[in-house]
Amino acid sequence: MVQKSRLPVLYGAPVLAVLLLPCLVAGVELAINNRSESHSLLTEPGYEASLWCTVQNNSGAEELRWYRDNKTVSMTDGNKMNQSNICILPVAESDNGVRFTCKLVRNESMQLSVTLDVRFAPRLSGEDPAPAEEKSDVSLTCNVNSNPQAHMVWYKDNSSLSLEKGRYQIHQTSEVFQLTIKKVQKSDNGTYTCEATSVLGRETKEFHLTVTDKKPPFPLEAIIAAVVVVLLTIIFGIVARWEKIFKCFKKGKETPSGTAL
Repeated sequence: MVQKSRLPVLYGAPVLAVLLLPCLVAGVELAINNRSESHSLLTEPGYEASLWCTVQNNSGAEELRWYRDNKTVSMTDGNKMNQSNICILPVAESDNGVRFTCKLVRNESMQLSVTLDVRFAPRLSGEDPAPAEEKSDVSLTCNVNSNPQAHMVWYKDNSSLSLEKGRYQIHQTSEVFQLTIKKVQKSDNGTYTCEATSVLGRETKEFHLTVTDKKPPFPLEAIIAAVVVVLLTIIFGIVARWEKIFKCFKKGKETPSGTAL
């Protein structure tokens, strides 16, 4: 009697499982808030943002996992299978641009993302520069936080700032609006105002600039003190020497000028 080999059975079962897995995953779809594509969610600070991730076209229970950017979000056991919900309350300005991703645990290539688009009026901050000497360079840095991005303008003493070519430089990013004045003059003294305007509002921030006289290479007070010390030393030296000269002169007068015969 010929015994049949069981090798095809042993090696065939795993191969069959591997072949079936893509088919099972391929039929499954994810949706976040009933949308099957990644998208942005428009919201505002103080509001609540609720995200529902659901598994569609699945034949069995599927576990889901949420990520906030690249970090795993902790979920309860009853909020993982087939559908899962996360709630951001309250939404903050710092949540702007944060991406929440829902993934299928058994195949994380199946995923959808929602990016928070948090809209808020401009917020400005910054500090006054230290007093600046004439002919030095000084920068006024206005920090801005706004979504959508704000239109930025500088004013001096409540008037539009005339940007003299070669002396004024503007550096702007999404978070910084900086004014640099080259070789400041006494006429640059005053109050500078950083203004940010968007469709959601207007914000201003004042900066006070003080320009001082240019200091000499050596401190004037130290030079004066040194001169006084030298003069006093000379005077005291002359006085001390004069007393010796006077004593010698007096002694000379008391001595007989000749010898009696």
